[in-house]
Amino acid sequence: MTTHAGTSRTTRTPVQKAAVAVGAVFLLVGILGFIPGITTHYDTMSFASHHSEAKLLGIFQVSVLHNLVHLAFGVAGLALARTASAARTYLLAGGAIYLVLWLYGMFIGHDSAANFVPVNTADNWLHFFLGIGMIALGALLGRSATTTARR
Repeated sequence: MTTHAGTSRTTRTPVQKAAVAVGAVFLLVGILGFIPGITTHYDTMSFASHHSEAKLLGIFQVSVLHNLVHLAFGVAGLALARTASAARTYLLAGGAIYLVLWLYGMFIGHDSAANFVPVNTADNWLHFFLGIGMIALGALLGRSATTTARR
């Protein structure tokens, strides 16, 4: 007697695959942010301050806190990809958080104490596109998962 329960358990929906991919990229970025050479001016990295001149790939300003946030988003993406509804929520909520972070970065002074993450112009626009992209993935791919679940 053959059972198909094992195969349906390992089959992921497109929204789950997207959450895994996004989570894996966040994990990779978080790890790369701690590697000297890939992160320029690594010796100036601080925990949380706009004074950190460390830049991932020489472009995106990072700090220990910034890298930890990337790692947390990565772990969340992988963990929440276990179900289609959680994966959709991860992409939609994560995208919304990144849009809020984009707005935050646009309105604070990059040299002010409020820039504790820290972010620069390149970070701001990356956060904008990440937010839009994550929301689009969650909305478009999640719609088919919720339609399939209702059948």
